[in-house]
Amino acid sequence: MRVATESYINALTSQVNALSVQMGKLENEVTTGLSVQAPSDNPDAMETTLNDLSSQAAQQQYSSNITTLQSQANSIYSVLQSLQSITSQAQSIVTEAGSGTNSQTDLNDYASQVTSLIQQAVQLVNSTDPETGQYLFGGTDSGQQPFTTTTDSSGTITGVTYQGNSSVNQAEIGTGATISVGIPGANTSGTGPQGLITDSRTGADLFNHLIALQNDLLSGDTSAISSTDTQNLQNDENNMTYQVAYNGNVQTRLNTASSFASSQSTSLTQGISNASGADAVQTMVQLNETQNAYEAALETTSRVLQVSLVDFLT
Repeated sequence: MRVATESYINALTSQVNALSVQMGKLENEVTTGLSVQAPSDNPDAMETTLNDLSSQAAQQQYSSNITTLQSQANSIYSVLQSLQSITSQAQSIVTEAGSGTNSQTDLNDYASQVTSLIQQAVQLVNSTDPETGQYLFGGTDSGQQPFTTTTDSSGTITGVTYQGNSSVNQAEIGTGATISVGIPGANTSGTGPQGLITDSRTGADLFNHLIALQNDLLSGDTSAISSTDTQNLQNDENNMTYQVAYNGNVQTRLNTASSFASSQSTSLTQGISNASGADAVQTMVQLNETQNAYEAALETTSRVLQVSLVDFLT
């Protein structure tokens, strides 16, 4: 029997190796769903795919940022609603107490109500974000409690001090689009974001105004209540209305950005599929054919080698 030539054996071995490589490629296509695995497969498709993958990663980061900001904005809104209720209650007390028809006992009762409002407000402005544990109203200095209190011997709050700053963080929610959800507790700089409790541009200074009202009630100064306290608390109420409206606008922007990011991500996924996606049915057929050819080539190579070995020995 004729001994197989070395070149014939090499050709068979080369065929087996080529089929093995092809089979691995097809198996990878089945696993990943992508027909383009390397630039050499299709340079143009690979470039498009890599660009789309990069854009998709950016969109996913935007979506993550938006989700975090939406949670923070909701937490802030809840506090704003409660603070708005407090300013409204304070205005009602001013109206009733400034009428001049109340006894000092009545005024003292109103003062106790204001004291309670101050305590509630302090707790609210020292709220933290449930997601991050950071304080909501300290500006960018969100790691420490933004407001501290001073009390007298009876425990009544006589002063509230702001420890935060007037800066806010900006977060990216789209290509070239940033937004700030945060509200600084106070801003007396005359520029930048409007302060929640104190703002020099609007005349808002809620804690000092509530403390002044509390003192005027205790001293029976109805003239100050009906004039100065009324105007001061109106400034605070106007500022709170602005903050609620601002938060609403922020949430609207975030909802719009979220929808856009989701739409963009879906579009990019389709683009990646179009550029480098594998036809599942066709790939499986090719994989089966390649596996059959590979097994046949192995069997042929094995037989040839056995025959060659027998001829060599004999």
